[in-house]
Amino acid sequence: MSKGISYYTKEGLERLMKELNTLKTKGRKDIARQIAEARDKGDLSENAEYDAAKDAQGHLEAKIAQLGELMSNARLIDESKLDTSTVSILSKVTIKNKKNGTSVTYMLVSEEEADLKAGKISTQSPIGKGLLGKKKGDVAKIKTPAGELEFEIVNIGM
Repeated sequence: MSKGISYYTKEGLERLMKELNTLKTKGRKDIARQIAEARDKGDLSENAEYDAAKDAQGHLEAKIAQLGELMSNARLIDESKLDTSTVSILSKVTIKNKKNGTSVTYMLVSEEEADLKAGKISTQSPIGKGLLGKKKGDVAKIKTPAGELEFEIVNIGM
C-alpha cells in the first residue's frame, strides 16, 4: 500500500539508503546463519530456535519491503529552489507562543525524518500543518491535544 511521495533532505535520504543496504546485506546474512545453526540442532518440528529464526526472517523481509516502498516514493529536496518567504518543508521556523511568549525554532521535515529532540517536526504534525504556507508576521491558530494555540511566525530561514 503506497503512502505517496515523501520529500527528504540529503542526509535523511542517505540514512534510509544505508539502513536498507545494511538490512539487505548484514541482516539477511545474520538471519541465514541463525536458521542454519537452528537447523543443525535436529528435528525442525520441535525446534523453537528454528521457528524464532524463521519469524525473525519474516520481520526482516517485511522491514526491507517497507523501506523499499519508502525509497521508491522518496524525492530529494533541492534546497536552492526553496522559497523562504513562506513556511514550507525544510524551513527553519521560529515561532512565538502568543499566550506565554516563549519562542522555539523548528525545522519542518518529512514524517520519517522528524526528531523533536533535534528540533525537527513533521509537516504532518498539527503544528507542522498549521505553519505550512504562513509568512513572517502571520499568526497560526493550531489545534493541538492541549487545545487551540496561537503562534506568531517570527522568522523563516533555511
